[in-house]
Amino acid sequence: MAGLALPLSRLRGAAGLTVTFDGDNLHLGVPGLHFLSGKALERLKDAATVVFLSQITLFTDELQTVFRRAPERVIVSYDLWEERFAVAIPGITLRQTHLTSAQAENWCIENLAISALGLAPDRPFWMRFELRTATPRELSSVMGDSGLSLSALVEIFSRKPGADDPYWVRTAGPLRLADLPRVLARGARNG
Repeated sequence: MAGLALPLSRLRGAAGLTVTFDGDNLHLGVPGLHFLSGKALERLKDAATVVFLSQITLFTDELQTVFRRAPERVIVSYDLWEERFAVAIPGITLRQTHLTSAQAENWCIENLAISALGLAPDRPFWMRFELRTATPRELSSVMGDSGLSLSALVEIFSRKPGADDPYWVRTAGPLRLADLPRVLARGARNG
């Protein structure tokens, strides 16, 4: 019975994450993910800025051996007068303003990507996307003089989130570059 459930659970995980390829980078889609809600939305409407930490990880086997990680910070603020969101991804120097919550969520996800450099077109790989809110203490540990600390971010994502810490994870795989839908290039990523 457990053997029958395993393929079904893989399908369920893959349905939560879509992956496209622009020839250089892998882009993701996360249908139905609404992270501007709950306590994060309350904080935004109280005029606080909310920082989300994201991580896209590529694996060369079934979510075991890490091939590459792409950590990123997503900064969200809310304009109380206009009732619109502003979002920024400092690592790739992108910013957008005057967005509804759905537009802000979509913009953030659409602008996160990971380099596919070194992946063979016919070799299977797996992908995991993680997103969580960051506490001020976590932010101080992941931000260094040279930007995001990968080791600190890996440590944060390896910890189980607390009851009040929103955390989303989606997986997909096995995938092959040769099989992925192609999209127009949206910009270069570092390996």
